[in-house]
Amino acid sequence: MTTDSDAANLPAFSDSHGAGAPSEESRGWDHIGAIIVDATLQRRQNYHETVKPRVDALVAAWPDAATTSGFRQRLDTGKLSEVIDWPSPGRLAQVEDTTCVFERLGIETLTELRGALSDPATRTALREALAAVRHVSPKTLDYIDTLAGITMGS
Repeated sequence: MTTDSDAANLPAFSDSHGAGAPSEESRGWDHIGAIIVDATLQRRQNYHETVKPRVDALVAAWPDAATTSGFRQRLDTGKLSEVIDWPSPGRLAQVEDTTCVFERLGIETLTELRGALSDPATRTALREALAAVRHVSPKTLDYIDTLAGITMGS
């Protein structure tokens, strides 16, 4: 389902970054696989009806995918489409390509992702590498910041 209001697709912000899925009051995940899948699925989708249930399913089914290497091991099983109930090969390829960027840049954990996005020396390289992934727009890059807990001015 699509919506005309981007704001309606975003969960509310909070500084809480506990393990697992975000509540209605938070925005972000303590799970690299969830960040990648959320950022990939959000384009032209209703967050609460389409994206969040699928990311919740991913976190529940693959708790060990909280790191990039854990997510890679799970991706290599070829079961992502089943876990998130998403048949589109384009979005699945985007998940794969985004994961490859994290691997190539040595981003393993949420803490490392936040660090890379917070440091001007690594932020530009990370955002350029992610922007090279098909369908990753400047809006998606900003959304990854939000999912990782980076706020404007950070």
